[in-house]
Amino acid sequence: MRQILAVAAAGFVAVAVAVGVAGATATGDDTIVTSGSPPTPFAQNKQNEPAVAVNPIDTSIAAAGANEEIDIEACNNRADKTCPFTTGVGTSGIYFSDDGGSSWNQPTYTGWTARNCLGVVGTQSANPLDNCDPHSGPIGTLPRYVENGLVSDGDPAVGFGPQRGANGKFDWTNGWRLYYANLTSNFSGQRSEQAFKGFEAIGVSRLDSQNYAQAKAGVNSAWKAPVIVSKQNAALFSDHEMIAVDDAASSPFFGNVYICNAAFRSQEIGGLPEPIVVNSSSDGGDTWQTRQVSQAVNNNTLGGRQDCTVNTDRNGTLYVFWDGVDSNTRTDAIFMTRSFDGGKTFVRPAQVVTHFVTTGLRDPESGDLTFDGVTGARDGSFPTVDIANGAPSGAGATNEIVLAWSNGPTPSDTSPGANEQVHVLWSRNGGGTWTSGGIASPATDRPDFPAIAISPNGQDAYLTYMDFLQPWQSTTAAPRLFEGVVRHADVSSTGAIGAWSDLHRAARTGDARASSANALTDEFLGDYDYAFATDLGVVAVWNDARDAADCPAIDTYRQMIVDGTATSASTDPNRPAPNNDCPATFVAPSFFSAALAAS
Repeated sequence: MRQILAVAAAGFVAVAVAVGVAGATATGDDTIVTSGSPPTPFAQNKQNEPAVAVNPIDTSIAAAGANEEIDIEACNNRADKTCPFTTGVGTSGIYFSDDGGSSWNQPTYTGWTARNCLGVVGTQSANPLDNCDPHSGPIGTLPRYVENGLVSDGDPAVGFGPQRGANGKFDWTNGWRLYYANLTSNFSGQRSEQAFKGFEAIGVSRLDSQNYAQAKAGVNSAWKAPVIVSKQNAALFSDHEMIAVDDAASSPFFGNVYICNAAFRSQEIGGLPEPIVVNSSSDGGDTWQTRQVSQAVNNNTLGGRQDCTVNTDRNGTLYVFWDGVDSNTRTDAIFMTRSFDGGKTFVRPAQVVTHFVTTGLRDPESGDLTFDGVTGARDGSFPTVDIANGAPSGAGATNEIVLAWSNGPTPSDTSPGANEQVHVLWSRNGGGTWTSGGIASPATDRPDFPAIAISPNGQDAYLTYMDFLQPWQSTTAAPRLFEGVVRHADVSSTGAIGAWSDLHRAARTGDARASSANALTDEFLGDYDYAFATDLGVVAVWNDARDAADCPAIDTYRQMIVDGTATSASTDPNRPAPNNDCPATFVAPSFFSAALAAS
Protein backbone atom coordinates (compact mmCIF):
# COMPACT_ATOMS: atom_id res chain seq x y z
CA MET A 1 0.00 0.00 0.00
CA ARG A 2 1.22 3.51 -0.71
CA GLN A 3 0.22 4.60 2.79
CA ILE A 4 -1.39 2.74 5.66
CA LEU A 5 -2.43 2.06 9.23
CA ALA A 6 -4.49 -0.39 11.16
CA VAL A 7 -7.96 -0.67 12.73
CA ALA A 8 -10.69 -3.06 13.91
CA ALA A 9 -14.48 -3.06 12.89
CA ALA A 10 -17.90 -3.47 11.29
CA GLY A 11 -17.68 -1.42 8.12
CA PHE A 12 -15.66 1.34 6.51
CA VAL A 13 -16.20 4.71 4.94
CA ALA A 14 -14.43 6.03 1.87
CA VAL A 15 -14.08 9.79 1.56
CA ALA A 16 -13.04 11.29 -1.76
CA VAL A 17 -11.43 14.72 -1.50
CA ALA A 18 -11.12 16.66 -4.75
CA VAL A 19 -8.78 19.31 -3.35
CA GLY A 20 -5.13 20.17 -3.43
CA VAL A 21 -4.94 23.30 -1.33
CA ALA A 22 -5.80 24.49 2.14
CA GLY A 23 -9.21 25.87 2.94
CA ALA A 24 -11.11 22.94 1.47
CA THR A 25 -14.78 22.58 2.24
CA ALA A 26 -17.23 19.71 1.90
CA THR A 27 -19.36 19.88 -1.23
CA GLY A 28 -21.33 16.66 -0.82
CA ASP A 29 -22.73 14.15 1.64
CA ASP A 30 -21.24 10.76 2.39
CA THR A 31 -21.91 8.26 -0.42
CA ILE A 32 -22.07 4.49 0.06
CA VAL A 33 -19.18 2.39 -1.30
CA THR A 34 -20.31 -1.20 -0.66
CA SER A 35 -23.28 -0.93 -2.96
CA GLY A 36 -23.56 -4.72 -3.31
CA SER A 37 -23.34 -5.66 0.38
CA PRO A 38 -26.53 -6.41 2.36
CA PRO A 39 -27.54 -4.50 5.53
CA THR A 40 -28.47 -7.83 7.17
CA PRO A 41 -28.01 -10.63 8.31
CA PHE A 42 -24.84 -10.99 10.37
CA ALA A 43 -22.18 -11.93 9.40
CA GLN A 44 -22.88 -11.31 5.70
CA ASN A 45 -23.23 -7.60 6.50
CA LYS A 46 -19.70 -7.30 7.91
CA GLN A 47 -16.73 -5.53 6.30
CA ASN A 48 -13.52 -4.10 7.74
CA GLU A 49 -9.84 -3.29 7.04
CA PRO A 50 -10.30 -0.95 4.08
CA ALA A 51 -7.59 -0.18 1.53
CA VAL A 52 -7.72 2.24 -1.39
CA ALA A 53 -5.58 3.33 -4.33
CA VAL A 54 -6.03 5.96 -7.02
CA ASN A 55 -4.64 5.36 -10.51
CA PRO A 56 -1.74 7.83 -11.01
CA ILE A 57 -2.14 7.93 -14.79
CA ASP A 58 -5.95 8.39 -14.62
CA THR A 59 -7.02 9.79 -11.26
CA SER A 60 -10.70 9.32 -12.06
CA ILE A 61 -10.17 5.60 -11.44
CA ALA A 62 -9.88 4.27 -7.90
CA ALA A 63 -9.98 0.78 -6.41
CA ALA A 64 -10.78 -0.25 -2.85
CA GLY A 65 -10.49 -3.51 -0.98
CA ALA A 66 -11.87 -4.77 2.31
CA ASN A 67 -12.45 -7.87 4.38
CA GLU A 68 -15.86 -8.70 2.92
CA GLU A 69 -18.10 -11.44 4.42
CA ILE A 70 -20.98 -11.15 1.95
CA ASP A 71 -20.50 -14.76 0.76
CA ILE A 72 -20.12 -16.64 4.06
CA GLU A 73 -23.05 -18.42 5.71
CA ALA A 74 -25.35 -16.50 8.06
CA CYS A 75 -25.37 -17.29 11.78
CA ASN A 76 -28.68 -19.18 11.49
CA ASN A 77 -27.24 -21.80 9.17
CA ARG A 78 -27.12 -24.90 11.41
CA ALA A 79 -26.62 -23.69 15.02
CA ASP A 80 -28.00 -20.16 15.53
CA LYS A 81 -25.32 -19.17 18.05
CA THR A 82 -22.33 -19.82 15.80
CA CYS A 83 -21.21 -17.42 13.08
CA PRO A 84 -18.28 -19.23 11.44
CA PHE A 85 -16.16 -18.27 8.50
CA THR A 86 -17.37 -20.76 5.90
CA THR A 87 -14.60 -23.12 4.83
CA GLY A 88 -13.35 -22.33 1.34
CA VAL A 89 -15.32 -19.07 0.93
CA GLY A 90 -13.23 -15.98 0.13
CA THR A 91 -13.36 -12.68 2.01
CA SER A 92 -11.35 -10.21 -0.13
CA GLY A 93 -13.85 -7.65 -1.40
CA ILE A 94 -13.19 -5.42 -4.43
CA TYR A 95 -14.84 -2.07 -5.34
CA PHE A 96 -14.25 0.34 -8.24
CA SER A 97 -14.83 4.04 -8.78
CA ASP A 98 -14.70 5.95 -12.08
CA ASP A 99 -15.18 9.41 -10.58
CA GLY A 100 -12.29 9.70 -8.15
CA GLY A 101 -14.10 8.03 -5.26
CA SER A 102 -17.39 9.93 -5.32
CA SER A 103 -19.37 6.79 -6.26
CA TRP A 104 -18.53 3.10 -6.25
CA ASN A 105 -19.33 -0.15 -8.05
CA GLN A 106 -19.15 -3.57 -6.38
CA PRO A 107 -19.05 -6.30 -9.06
CA THR A 108 -20.41 -9.84 -8.67
CA TYR A 109 -18.29 -12.75 -9.89
CA THR A 110 -18.68 -16.53 -9.75
CA GLY A 111 -16.88 -18.71 -7.22
CA TRP A 112 -17.28 -20.69 -3.99
CA THR A 113 -20.17 -19.18 -2.02
CA ALA A 114 -22.57 -19.66 0.85
CA ARG A 115 -24.43 -16.36 0.49
CA ASN A 116 -27.79 -18.15 0.19
CA CYS A 117 -27.10 -20.26 3.30
CA LEU A 118 -29.25 -18.16 5.62
CA GLY A 119 -30.65 -20.98 7.78
CA VAL A 120 -33.81 -20.83 9.85
CA VAL A 121 -34.54 -19.80 13.43
CA GLY A 122 -33.84 -22.69 15.73
CA THR A 123 -31.64 -25.70 15.11
CA GLN A 124 -33.59 -28.08 12.87
CA SER A 125 -31.24 -30.86 11.92
CA ALA A 126 -33.71 -32.45 9.48
CA ASN A 127 -34.44 -29.21 7.61
CA PRO A 128 -32.28 -28.86 4.46
CA LEU A 129 -32.59 -25.07 4.69
CA ASP A 130 -30.75 -25.26 8.02
CA ASN A 131 -27.91 -27.41 6.68
CA CYS A 132 -26.76 -25.48 3.64
CA ASP A 133 -23.27 -26.19 2.31
CA PRO A 134 -21.06 -23.90 0.21
CA HIS A 135 -21.22 -24.36 -3.53
CA SER A 136 -20.47 -22.66 -6.83
CA GLY A 137 -22.40 -19.41 -7.24
CA PRO A 138 -22.23 -15.60 -7.05
CA ILE A 139 -19.42 -13.99 -5.04
CA GLY A 140 -18.63 -10.40 -4.10
CA THR A 141 -14.91 -11.06 -3.68
CA LEU A 142 -11.86 -11.66 -5.87
CA PRO A 143 -12.45 -14.31 -8.55
CA ARG A 144 -10.35 -17.28 -9.74
CA TYR A 145 -9.23 -18.45 -6.29
CA VAL A 146 -11.15 -21.72 -5.90
CA GLU A 147 -10.21 -22.71 -9.46
CA ASN A 148 -6.56 -22.48 -8.41
CA GLY A 149 -6.97 -24.34 -5.12
CA LEU A 150 -6.90 -21.13 -3.05
CA VAL A 151 -9.09 -19.00 -0.77
CA SER A 152 -8.86 -15.20 -0.58
CA ASP A 153 -8.59 -14.37 3.13
CA GLY A 154 -8.65 -10.57 3.32
CA ASP A 155 -6.08 -8.11 4.70
CA PRO A 156 -6.32 -6.18 1.41
CA ALA A 157 -3.57 -4.01 -0.05
CA VAL A 158 -4.00 -2.36 -3.46
CA GLY A 159 -1.83 -0.37 -5.85
CA PHE A 160 -1.70 0.75 -9.49
CA GLY A 161 1.35 0.57 -11.73
CA PRO A 162 2.37 0.51 -15.41
CA GLN A 163 2.31 -2.48 -17.74
CA ARG A 164 5.32 -3.95 -19.57
CA GLY A 165 5.53 -3.69 -23.33
CA ALA A 166 6.74 -6.23 -25.86
CA ASN A 167 10.28 -4.89 -25.30
CA GLY A 168 10.06 -5.86 -21.61
CA LYS A 169 10.08 -2.25 -20.40
CA PHE A 170 7.43 -0.64 -18.24
CA ASP A 171 5.63 2.39 -19.63
CA TRP A 172 2.31 4.06 -18.85
CA THR A 173 1.56 4.07 -22.59
CA ASN A 174 1.24 0.28 -22.40
CA GLY A 175 -1.66 0.64 -19.99
CA TRP A 176 -2.00 0.29 -16.23
CA ARG A 177 -2.16 -2.72 -13.92
CA LEU A 178 -3.98 -3.00 -10.58
CA TYR A 179 -2.35 -5.21 -7.96
CA TYR A 180 -4.47 -6.60 -5.09
CA ALA A 181 -2.45 -8.37 -2.37
CA ASN A 182 -4.22 -10.37 0.31
CA LEU A 183 -3.85 -13.24 2.74
CA THR A 184 -4.42 -16.55 0.98
CA SER A 185 -5.09 -20.05 2.30
CA ASN A 186 -5.37 -23.47 0.69
CA PHE A 187 -8.83 -24.52 -0.45
CA SER A 188 -8.15 -28.17 0.28
CA GLY A 189 -7.25 -29.54 3.69
CA GLN A 190 -5.45 -32.46 2.05
CA ARG A 191 -1.71 -31.79 1.95
CA SER A 192 -1.32 -33.57 -1.38
CA GLU A 193 -3.81 -31.15 -2.96
CA GLN A 194 -2.49 -27.93 -1.44
CA ALA A 195 -1.22 -25.11 -3.62
CA PHE A 196 1.48 -24.01 -1.13
CA LYS A 197 3.08 -24.98 2.18
CA GLY A 198 2.10 -23.46 5.49
CA PHE A 199 -0.99 -21.89 7.03
CA GLU A 200 -1.39 -18.52 5.28
CA ALA A 201 0.47 -17.14 2.28
CA ILE A 202 0.45 -13.74 0.60
CA GLY A 203 -1.31 -13.91 -2.77
CA VAL A 204 -1.70 -11.20 -5.38
CA SER A 205 -4.40 -10.71 -8.03
CA ARG A 206 -3.82 -8.50 -11.07
CA LEU A 207 -6.11 -6.61 -13.41
CA ASP A 208 -4.99 -4.82 -16.60
CA SER A 209 -6.58 -1.70 -18.03
CA GLN A 210 -7.60 -3.54 -21.20
CA ASN A 211 -9.87 -5.78 -19.09
CA TYR A 212 -11.19 -3.14 -16.72
CA ALA A 213 -14.67 -2.89 -18.26
CA GLN A 214 -15.06 -6.67 -18.04
CA ALA A 215 -13.92 -6.71 -14.41
CA LYS A 216 -16.56 -4.14 -13.49
CA ALA A 217 -19.15 -6.28 -15.29
CA GLY A 218 -18.27 -9.36 -13.22
CA VAL A 219 -16.26 -11.36 -15.76
CA ASN A 220 -13.92 -13.71 -13.86
CA SER A 221 -11.40 -13.99 -16.69
CA ALA A 222 -10.78 -10.23 -16.62
CA TRP A 223 -8.46 -10.97 -13.70
CA LYS A 224 -5.24 -12.92 -13.99
CA ALA A 225 -4.97 -16.06 -11.88
CA PRO A 226 -3.67 -15.30 -8.36
CA VAL A 227 0.07 -15.73 -7.73
CA ILE A 228 1.64 -16.79 -4.42
CA VAL A 229 4.09 -14.06 -3.43
CA SER A 230 5.57 -15.19 -0.10
CA LYS A 231 8.29 -17.83 0.28
CA GLN A 232 6.41 -20.49 2.26
CA ASN A 233 7.35 -23.42 4.49
CA ALA A 234 5.24 -25.93 6.37
CA ALA A 235 5.07 -23.87 9.58
CA LEU A 236 4.73 -20.37 8.10
CA PHE A 237 1.86 -17.95 8.69
CA SER A 238 2.36 -14.85 6.53
CA ASP A 239 0.38 -11.87 7.83
CA HIS A 240 -0.46 -8.18 7.57
CA GLU A 241 0.99 -7.37 4.15
CA MET A 242 1.29 -3.96 2.51
CA ILE A 243 2.07 -3.10 -1.11
CA ALA A 244 3.88 -0.39 -3.07
CA VAL A 245 4.25 -0.08 -6.82
CA ASP A 246 7.17 2.03 -8.06
CA ASP A 247 4.88 4.31 -10.07
CA ALA A 248 7.22 7.23 -10.91
CA ALA A 249 8.63 6.92 -14.44
CA SER A 250 11.81 8.73 -13.31
CA SER A 251 12.82 5.72 -11.22
CA PRO A 252 15.38 3.23 -12.56
CA PHE A 253 13.14 0.54 -11.04
CA PHE A 254 9.91 1.92 -12.50
CA GLY A 255 7.24 -0.79 -12.48
CA ASN A 256 8.73 -2.85 -9.67
CA VAL A 257 6.23 -4.11 -7.09
CA TYR A 258 7.02 -4.60 -3.39
CA ILE A 259 4.99 -6.38 -0.74
CA CYS A 260 6.13 -6.53 2.89
CA ASN A 261 4.68 -8.78 5.57
CA ALA A 262 5.34 -10.36 8.95
CA ALA A 263 6.48 -13.98 8.63
CA PHE A 264 5.37 -16.01 11.65
CA ARG A 265 7.66 -19.02 11.31
CA SER A 266 6.37 -21.37 14.01
CA GLN A 267 2.59 -21.09 13.92
CA GLU A 268 2.06 -24.21 16.01
CA ILE A 269 3.98 -22.78 19.00
CA GLY A 270 2.73 -19.21 19.08
CA GLY A 271 4.13 -17.68 15.91
CA LEU A 272 7.78 -17.33 16.98
CA PRO A 273 10.04 -16.06 15.49
CA GLU A 274 8.53 -13.30 13.33
CA PRO A 275 10.76 -11.28 10.99
CA ILE A 276 9.63 -8.64 8.53
CA VAL A 277 10.22 -9.75 4.95
CA VAL A 278 9.97 -7.92 1.63
CA ASN A 279 8.77 -9.66 -1.52
CA SER A 280 9.77 -7.96 -4.77
CA SER A 281 8.87 -8.42 -8.43
CA SER A 282 10.36 -6.78 -11.51
CA ASP A 283 8.24 -8.58 -14.10
CA GLY A 284 4.75 -7.31 -13.34
CA GLY A 285 4.06 -9.74 -10.51
CA ASP A 286 4.73 -12.97 -12.42
CA THR A 287 7.66 -14.00 -10.18
CA TRP A 288 8.80 -12.87 -6.73
CA GLN A 289 11.92 -12.81 -4.56
CA THR A 290 11.73 -12.72 -0.75
CA ARG A 291 14.30 -11.08 1.55
CA GLN A 292 14.33 -10.72 5.33
CA VAL A 293 14.88 -7.14 6.49
CA SER A 294 14.58 -7.38 10.29
CA GLN A 295 15.60 -9.53 13.20
CA ALA A 296 13.52 -12.67 13.68
CA VAL A 297 13.80 -13.20 17.43
CA ASN A 298 10.76 -12.71 19.68
CA ASN A 299 11.21 -13.63 23.33
CA ASN A 300 10.80 -12.31 26.86
CA THR A 301 13.86 -10.08 26.44
CA LEU A 302 13.28 -8.70 22.95
CA GLY A 303 9.75 -8.54 21.59
CA GLY A 304 8.70 -9.15 18.02
CA ARG A 305 7.84 -6.86 15.16
CA GLN A 306 4.79 -6.33 12.97
CA ASP A 307 2.81 -3.79 10.96
CA CYS A 308 5.17 -3.05 8.08
CA THR A 309 4.66 -0.60 5.25
CA VAL A 310 6.61 0.02 2.03
CA ASN A 311 6.99 2.98 -0.32
CA THR A 312 9.27 4.39 -3.03
CA ASP A 313 10.63 7.82 -3.99
CA ARG A 314 11.21 9.27 -7.48
CA ASN A 315 14.74 7.83 -7.58
CA GLY A 316 13.56 4.29 -6.93
CA THR A 317 14.75 4.10 -3.32
CA LEU A 318 12.61 1.57 -1.48
CA TYR A 319 11.68 2.36 2.13
CA VAL A 320 10.39 -0.22 4.61
CA PHE A 321 8.97 0.74 8.01
CA TRP A 322 7.64 -1.42 10.86
CA ASP A 323 7.14 -1.34 14.62
CA GLY A 324 9.00 -3.42 17.18
CA VAL A 325 11.12 -3.22 20.32
CA ASP A 326 14.42 -1.30 20.42
CA SER A 327 17.03 -3.75 21.77
CA ASN A 328 18.99 -0.89 23.38
CA THR A 329 16.15 0.75 25.32
CA ARG A 330 13.66 -2.18 25.49
CA THR A 331 10.95 0.28 24.43
CA ASP A 332 8.57 0.33 21.48
CA ALA A 333 9.98 1.93 18.36
CA ILE A 334 9.39 2.50 14.65
CA PHE A 335 12.16 1.12 12.43
CA MET A 336 13.22 1.94 8.86
CA THR A 337 15.47 0.31 6.29
CA ARG A 338 16.15 1.17 2.64
CA SER A 339 17.10 -0.51 -0.60
CA PHE A 340 18.89 1.31 -3.42
CA ASP A 341 18.93 -1.58 -5.92
CA GLY A 342 15.27 -2.46 -6.42
CA GLY A 343 14.86 -4.60 -3.31
CA LYS A 344 17.86 -6.88 -3.87
CA THR A 345 19.77 -5.70 -0.78
CA PHE A 346 18.87 -3.58 2.24
CA VAL A 347 20.77 -1.29 4.60
CA ARG A 348 21.56 -3.06 7.87
CA PRO A 349 20.98 -2.68 10.71
CA ALA A 350 17.58 -1.04 10.52
CA GLN A 351 17.42 2.53 11.79
CA VAL A 352 15.25 3.49 14.79
CA VAL A 353 13.24 6.47 13.56
CA THR A 354 11.38 7.22 16.79
CA HIS A 355 10.15 5.67 20.00
CA PHE A 356 6.47 5.76 20.89
CA VAL A 357 3.97 5.03 23.65
CA THR A 358 1.39 2.42 22.72
CA THR A 359 -2.29 3.28 22.74
CA GLY A 360 -5.09 1.20 24.21
CA LEU A 361 -5.49 -0.66 27.50
CA ARG A 362 -5.27 -4.37 28.16
CA ASP A 363 -8.62 -6.12 27.78
CA PRO A 364 -9.23 -8.58 30.63
CA GLU A 365 -11.24 -10.86 28.30
CA SER A 366 -8.98 -11.21 25.26
CA GLY A 367 -5.65 -10.02 26.64
CA ASP A 368 -5.32 -7.65 23.66
CA LEU A 369 -4.84 -3.92 23.77
CA THR A 370 -8.22 -2.35 22.98
CA PHE A 371 -8.96 1.27 22.14
CA ASP A 372 -12.54 1.75 23.33
CA GLY A 373 -13.01 -0.56 26.33
CA VAL A 374 -13.41 -4.09 27.63
CA THR A 375 -14.22 -6.65 24.90
CA GLY A 376 -13.50 -3.77 22.55
CA ALA A 377 -11.78 -3.22 19.22
CA ARG A 378 -8.14 -4.24 19.23
CA ASP A 379 -5.53 -1.56 18.83
CA GLY A 380 -1.95 -0.76 17.90
CA SER A 381 0.36 2.22 17.31
CA PHE A 382 1.34 1.26 13.77
CA PRO A 383 3.46 3.41 11.44
CA THR A 384 1.79 5.01 8.42
CA VAL A 385 3.97 6.47 5.67
CA ASP A 386 3.77 8.23 2.30
CA ILE A 387 6.32 9.82 -0.06
CA ALA A 388 5.93 12.72 -2.52
CA ASN A 389 7.43 10.87 -5.50
CA GLY A 390 5.87 12.88 -8.34
CA ALA A 391 3.91 9.96 -9.80
CA PRO A 392 3.15 9.21 -12.56
CA SER A 393 6.18 10.91 -14.19
CA GLY A 394 8.32 11.74 -11.16
CA ALA A 395 8.51 15.37 -12.28
CA GLY A 396 8.21 17.95 -9.54
CA ALA A 397 8.78 15.41 -6.78
CA THR A 398 10.19 16.62 -3.47
CA ASN A 399 10.77 13.07 -2.17
CA GLU A 400 9.41 14.24 1.17
CA ILE A 401 8.57 11.35 3.51
CA VAL A 402 5.72 11.80 5.97
CA LEU A 403 5.31 9.44 8.91
CA ALA A 404 2.45 9.33 11.42
CA TRP A 405 1.34 7.18 14.34
CA SER A 406 -1.11 7.35 17.23
CA ASN A 407 0.72 7.94 20.52
CA GLY A 408 -0.58 7.07 23.99
CA PRO A 409 -1.23 6.73 26.80
CA THR A 410 -4.98 6.05 26.72
CA PRO A 411 -7.47 7.70 29.13
CA SER A 412 -10.24 5.62 30.72
CA ASP A 413 -13.49 6.22 32.54
CA THR A 414 -11.79 5.27 35.82
CA SER A 415 -8.46 6.99 35.13
CA PRO A 416 -9.02 10.21 33.14
CA GLY A 417 -6.23 11.97 31.34
CA ALA A 418 -5.24 13.67 28.12
CA ASN A 419 -6.33 12.04 24.88
CA GLU A 420 -4.07 10.16 22.52
CA GLN A 421 -2.40 12.19 19.75
CA VAL A 422 -1.39 11.68 16.14
CA HIS A 423 2.32 12.56 15.89
CA VAL A 424 3.81 13.44 12.51
CA LEU A 425 7.45 13.47 11.35
CA TRP A 426 8.84 14.43 7.96
CA SER A 427 12.14 14.04 6.15
CA ARG A 428 13.60 15.37 2.89
CA ASN A 429 16.95 13.62 3.06
CA GLY A 430 15.91 10.02 2.67
CA GLY A 431 15.16 9.47 6.33
CA GLY A 432 18.61 10.62 7.45
CA THR A 433 17.06 13.15 9.80
CA TRP A 434 13.47 13.78 10.85
CA THR A 435 11.60 16.98 11.72
CA SER A 436 8.37 17.27 13.68
CA GLY A 437 5.26 17.88 11.63
CA GLY A 438 3.32 18.72 14.76
CA ILE A 439 0.38 17.08 16.44
CA ALA A 440 -2.12 16.41 13.67
CA SER A 441 -5.17 15.74 15.87
CA PRO A 442 -7.00 18.26 18.07
CA ALA A 443 -6.92 17.74 21.83
CA THR A 444 -10.63 16.88 21.81
CA ASP A 445 -10.12 13.83 19.54
CA ARG A 446 -9.11 10.28 20.45
CA PRO A 447 -7.54 9.25 17.10
CA ASP A 448 -7.35 5.53 16.35
CA PHE A 449 -5.42 4.04 13.41
CA PRO A 450 -4.36 7.20 11.55
CA ALA A 451 -3.39 7.00 7.88
CA ILE A 452 -1.27 9.75 6.33
CA ALA A 453 -0.81 10.78 2.68
CA ILE A 454 1.11 13.46 0.82
CA SER A 455 0.39 14.72 -2.69
CA PRO A 456 2.90 13.60 -5.38
CA ASN A 457 4.05 17.22 -5.78
CA GLY A 458 4.63 17.50 -2.03
CA GLN A 459 2.35 20.49 -1.47
CA ASP A 460 -0.43 18.95 0.64
CA ALA A 461 -0.56 16.46 3.51
CA TYR A 462 -3.69 14.56 4.53
CA LEU A 463 -4.66 12.40 7.46
CA THR A 464 -7.61 10.18 8.27
CA TYR A 465 -8.51 8.32 11.47
CA MET A 466 -11.37 7.12 13.64
CA ASP A 467 -12.15 9.58 16.43
CA PHE A 468 -13.62 8.03 19.59
CA LEU A 469 -15.81 10.36 21.64
CA GLN A 470 -15.58 8.62 25.02
CA PRO A 471 -12.59 7.40 27.04
CA TRP A 472 -11.78 3.69 27.34
CA GLN A 473 -14.78 2.03 29.03
CA SER A 474 -14.42 -0.43 31.93
CA THR A 475 -17.87 -1.97 31.23
CA THR A 476 -20.01 -2.60 28.16
CA ALA A 477 -22.92 -0.53 29.54
CA ALA A 478 -22.22 2.88 27.95
CA PRO A 479 -22.10 3.83 24.25
CA ARG A 480 -18.72 3.96 22.51
CA LEU A 481 -19.31 6.48 19.76
CA PHE A 482 -16.79 7.18 17.01
CA GLU A 483 -16.61 9.03 13.69
CA GLY A 484 -14.38 9.19 10.65
CA VAL A 485 -12.18 12.26 10.27
CA VAL A 486 -10.11 13.68 7.39
CA ARG A 487 -7.62 16.49 8.06
CA HIS A 488 -5.30 18.58 5.90
CA ALA A 489 -2.12 20.65 6.20
CA ASP A 490 -0.20 22.77 3.69
CA VAL A 491 3.40 21.76 3.04
CA SER A 492 5.83 24.61 2.39
CA SER A 493 8.56 24.73 -0.25
CA THR A 494 11.06 23.80 2.48
CA GLY A 495 9.02 20.77 3.51
CA ALA A 496 7.64 22.23 6.72
CA ILE A 497 4.12 21.00 7.52
CA GLY A 498 1.70 23.75 8.47
CA ALA A 499 -1.26 23.78 10.83
CA TRP A 500 -3.67 20.85 10.58
CA SER A 501 -7.38 21.49 10.14
CA ASP A 502 -10.51 19.47 9.43
CA LEU A 503 -11.52 18.73 5.86
CA HIS A 504 -14.34 16.38 6.77
CA ARG A 505 -16.07 14.68 9.67
CA ALA A 506 -18.53 11.88 9.13
CA ALA A 507 -22.13 13.00 8.99
CA ARG A 508 -23.09 10.63 11.83
CA THR A 509 -21.38 8.67 14.57
CA GLY A 510 -21.56 4.94 15.18
CA ASP A 511 -21.28 2.76 18.28
CA ALA A 512 -18.28 0.42 18.32
CA ARG A 513 -20.29 -2.04 20.44
CA ALA A 514 -22.35 -2.67 17.29
CA SER A 515 -19.34 -4.35 15.68
CA SER A 516 -18.40 -7.95 16.32
CA ALA A 517 -15.87 -10.64 15.71
CA ASN A 518 -17.48 -13.77 14.32
CA ALA A 519 -16.85 -15.40 17.70
CA LEU A 520 -19.25 -12.79 19.22
CA THR A 521 -17.10 -12.30 22.34
CA ASP A 522 -15.43 -9.07 21.16
CA GLU A 523 -15.91 -6.12 18.87
CA PHE A 524 -14.03 -6.11 15.59
CA LEU A 525 -13.27 -3.03 13.51
CA GLY A 526 -10.37 -4.42 11.50
CA ASP A 527 -6.69 -3.46 11.49
CA TYR A 528 -6.16 -0.27 9.49
CA ASP A 529 -7.47 2.84 7.77
CA TYR A 530 -6.07 4.25 4.55
CA ALA A 531 -5.52 7.44 2.56
CA PHE A 532 -4.25 8.01 -1.00
CA ALA A 533 -3.34 11.49 -2.25
CA THR A 534 -3.07 12.93 -5.74
CA ASP A 535 -2.18 16.50 -6.72
CA LEU A 536 -5.94 17.16 -6.86
CA GLY A 537 -6.87 15.73 -3.48
CA VAL A 538 -7.21 12.56 -1.45
CA VAL A 539 -9.34 9.46 -1.16
CA ALA A 540 -9.53 8.24 2.44
CA VAL A 541 -11.20 5.15 3.89
CA TRP A 542 -11.98 4.30 7.48
CA ASN A 543 -14.13 1.91 9.47
CA ASP A 544 -17.60 3.16 10.29
CA ALA A 545 -20.65 1.91 12.17
CA ARG A 546 -23.20 4.68 11.73
CA ASP A 547 -25.86 2.31 10.36
CA ALA A 548 -25.12 -0.52 12.78
CA ALA A 549 -27.44 -1.12 15.75
CA ASP A 550 -26.08 -1.95 19.18
CA CYS A 551 -27.33 -5.27 20.60
CA PRO A 552 -28.03 -5.15 24.36
CA ALA A 553 -28.04 -8.95 24.54
CA ILE A 554 -24.50 -9.04 23.13
CA ASP A 555 -23.39 -6.27 25.50
CA THR A 556 -24.71 -8.25 28.46
CA TYR A 557 -23.08 -11.47 27.29
CA ARG A 558 -19.70 -9.79 26.80
CA GLN A 559 -19.89 -8.23 30.24
CA MET A 560 -20.70 -11.62 31.76
CA ILE A 561 -17.56 -13.04 30.15
CA VAL A 562 -15.51 -10.23 31.71
CA ASP A 563 -17.18 -10.88 35.08
CA GLY A 564 -16.54 -14.61 34.83
CA THR A 565 -20.22 -15.60 34.82
CA ALA A 566 -20.26 -16.77 31.19
CA THR A 567 -17.83 -18.43 28.81
CA SER A 568 -16.94 -17.93 25.18
CA ALA A 569 -18.22 -21.40 24.25
CA SER A 570 -21.01 -21.52 21.67
CA THR A 571 -22.89 -23.87 24.01
CA ASP A 572 -22.96 -21.36 26.87
CA PRO A 573 -26.66 -20.77 27.75
CA ASN A 574 -26.00 -17.02 28.14
CA ARG A 575 -24.76 -16.64 24.58
CA PRO A 576 -27.25 -14.84 22.30
CA ALA A 577 -28.16 -15.87 18.78
CA PRO A 578 -27.35 -12.61 16.92
CA ASN A 579 -29.98 -12.87 14.18
CA ASN A 580 -32.66 -13.89 16.69
CA ASP A 581 -31.86 -11.75 19.74
CA CYS A 582 -30.40 -8.57 18.18
CA PRO A 583 -31.70 -5.79 15.94
CA ALA A 584 -31.65 -6.78 12.27
CA THR A 585 -28.87 -4.28 11.52
CA PHE A 586 -26.49 -5.46 14.22
CA VAL A 587 -23.04 -5.01 12.59
CA ALA A 588 -24.58 -3.33 9.49
CA PRO A 589 -21.72 -1.80 7.49
CA SER A 590 -21.20 1.77 6.37
CA PHE A 591 -18.96 2.45 3.37
CA PHE A 592 -19.24 6.01 2.13
CA SER A 593 -17.58 8.72 -0.01
CA ALA A 594 -17.67 12.47 0.50
CA ALA A 595 -16.50 14.89 -2.20
CA LEU A 596 -14.49 17.86 -0.92
CA ALA A 597 -13.33 20.75 -3.08
CA ALA A 598 -11.19 23.82 -2.63
CA SER A 599 -12.98 26.88 -1.30
